[in-house]
Amino acid sequence: MQKDLLHRYIFDQLDVRGELVQIEQTFNDIISGHNYPAEVQALLGELLVATSLLTATLKFEGDIAVQLQGDGPVKYAVINGDHEQKMRGVARLQSDVQGGTIPQLIGKGYMVITITPTKGERYQGIVPLTKDTLAACLEDYFEQSEQLKTRLWFATSVEGEKAKAAGLFLQVLPVDKEKSLVDFQHLEALSDTITDDELLTLDAHTVLTRLYHEDGPQLFEPQEISFVCGCSREKTIDALVNVGQEGLLEDIEKYGEININCHYCLKNYVFTEDDIKAIFN
Repeated sequence: MQKDLLHRYIFDQLDVRGELVQIEQTFNDIISGHNYPAEVQALLGELLVATSLLTATLKFEGDIAVQLQGDGPVKYAVINGDHEQKMRGVARLQSDVQGGTIPQLIGKGYMVITITPTKGERYQGIVPLTKDTLAACLEDYFEQSEQLKTRLWFATSVEGEKAKAAGLFLQVLPVDKEKSLVDFQHLEALSDTITDDELLTLDAHTVLTRLYHEDGPQLFEPQEISFVCGCSREKTIDALVNVGQEGLLEDIEKYGEININCHYCLKNYVFTEDDIKAIFN
């Protein structure tokens, strides 16, 4: 696999647009050190791919959070990102995992998509998780929110030295409805022939050439995807200030020091009695 990249593409004569995302290092940075079961790693990989595709599809500048929450073994899983494809993510388990489908992992639950643009109003969409796969749940989201025919193909591999995740996206363009649906069905049938291994290991140009070589796919400049946690000692101090000096000093008297652990990157921030007094002085 090449760099972690998001590719957008269109076709010469067909009223359909597409996206292809392939992620390795960012995915490994997100799951590293968390000891998630393989099924949860795969879920986070698909959620990472989904968030990247949504960020490109919904066309905004700002932040996005795509969260799954329910009453199953995975209490919640979330990927936070932005329009620059800077990503981080985490999952929280409340019981043992017994399978890899959405109902087996999340139980009865929802997908919550929250967009916080740099300018403009905050938007939140809530999608019931009624299908077995995350791809099918997202297809329902596009059908309901944008009324545009959409298909998604996800692939993950969490075996071996490096985990990998990839995704393919097709959506009709809102022009000639009858023609665009015919175009979409043609490309959908071709896309259904892609294997997980091809999606995970071949470069974007090879994937698109193999699938659509007679349809003139036109690739745009790719966008790089990266893991950026965003935590810092300064942000941790801001959170401690909200607790108050008295309560913090009581904790230090009881435990000797205060340890704040980042849920995303697992970095630990330590504060002594002198640190707390200096903060409030």
